Amino acid sequence: MSAAVSQIDLRVSPKTVQRQAADKLRSAIVAGMFKPGDRLVEADLCTLLGVSRPSVREALRSLEAEKLVALTPNRGFFVPTLSWNEAEEIYKVRALLESEAAALFTTRAASADLKTMRAALSEFRGSIKSDDRILQVTSTRQFYEPILSGCGNRIIQEILHGLMARITFLRARSMSRAGRAKFSLREMTKIFDAIKSGDAEKARAAAREHVENACVAARLAYDEIE
Repeated sequence: MSAAVSQIDLRVSPKTVQRQAADKLRSAIVAGMFKPGDRLVEADLCTLLGVSRPSVREALRSLEAEKLVALTPNRGFFVPTLSWNEAEEIYKVRALLESEAAALFTTRAASADLKTMRAALSEFRGSIKSDDRILQVTSTRQFYEPILSGCGNRIIQEILHGLMARITFLRARSMSRAGRAKFSLREMTKIFDAIKSGDAEKARAAAREHVENACVAARLAYDEIE
């Protein structure tokens, strides 16, 4: 074995296991495998995930910080209900911050950023044909990532990243509406075209329109469940 190869550290970090467990649980909650009100029993999750109880507990604590999971003394961990009032507040914050981020990003977008966004749109288009709701959510997040990381405003980025888990949950809810994904594709394409052409005000308006329309779709989805 060469010296270079022998220096590679192949040990698995417990943090990596915890992160993977959190990612799996987050995806399960967003996909609806665990629904609002469901208890998250650590012993059951250990079996489902194939990891130790400390890893499960740390994963749940991580999701608690994202407000996807809640903890009460007598009930343990459970999936909380996101009320419509809370959801609407999140959409209002998104409309303000994402539209500003899109406008700022327009003057900063690099060719690599546009390539990433174009690829995300292509994935989203494919997800409509296959009716893959999870891919619709993940490709939407990939589309927005260059905008948030490249807008040049650290506070906007921090606030929206702090809301990201709940934003992803709400995206899944709004995408559950029949036909919504096709409208989302048109709206995101409009954002992309404005950014690509360097028109900050059109990008701002398109980003706001997209969030406002998603809010309407989510409201209808909430009404159907209630």
